[in-house]
Amino acid sequence: MALPEVVSRAQWQTARDALLVKEKEATRALDDLAAQRRRLPMVRMPADYAFDGPDGKASLRDLFEGRDQLVVYQFMDNGPDDICSGCASFTDNVGRLEHLHARGTSYAVVSDMPLDQLRSVRTRMEWTVPVYSSRGTTFSADIGAGRGFALAVFVTDGVDAYQTYLTSDRGVDRLRFDFNILDLTPYGRQESWEDSPLGWPQTEPYSWWRLHDEY
Repeated sequence: MALPEVVSRAQWQTARDALLVKEKEATRALDDLAAQRRRLPMVRMPADYAFDGPDGKASLRDLFEGRDQLVVYQFMDNGPDDICSGCASFTDNVGRLEHLHARGTSYAVVSDMPLDQLRSVRTRMEWTVPVYSSRGTTFSADIGAGRGFALAVFVTDGVDAYQTYLTSDRGVDRLRFDFNILDLTPYGRQESWEDSPLGWPQTEPYSWWRLHDEY
C-alpha cells in the first residue's frame, strides 16, 4: 500500500507549518460563516404537526422539551425493509446531549418511518437520542428535506416555533466525528471523490457504509 514520503523532522515541521497557515484561514472563514448564520432571518412553522413520540402525539413545540432552541436530524425513510446506513452512521456520531442542554438547545431525530420501526432501529443501534415519527405530516417537505436527509435548526419565542437553518448533503457530513477524524489521516475517508495521491486506497462513496453492527 502506498505511503506518504519519509522526510526529516525539520522538513516535516516546515510542511506542517505551511499547512497550519491554511488551516487557520479556514477556521476564520468558518467563524465568519457562523456569524452570518446567526444573522439569518427565520420563518414561522405551522403549529399543527402531530408527531408520533414515545408518549403519544407530540407537537413541534414539544420537541423543544422546554428549551429555546431545537436541532432536528431528518432521517430518511427507505421503506420497511431498509435502513439508511448514512443516516444511521450520522446518528451513531451524536454524543451526549447534556452539553447542548446546557445552552438551552434540544436535539431530536425525526423520520417519516413509522414510530415502531424507528424505535426498533433506535434500540438495535443503542441510541439514546429522542426519536419521533413525522409520518403523515408535511414536516420533511416543509423544512426543505423532501424525501432526503437534512439537519434543521429551530427557535421558539415561547409561543411559536421558527426555522432558522437547514443543511444537507456535505453540510451534514461536516459535522460527523468519524469523517472529521478520517480527514486528519493520510488516507482520508478513502472515497473516490477525494483528491488523494496516486495509489491511495479509495472506494466509491456509500459502498462501504454499513449499520455499525454489520461491519
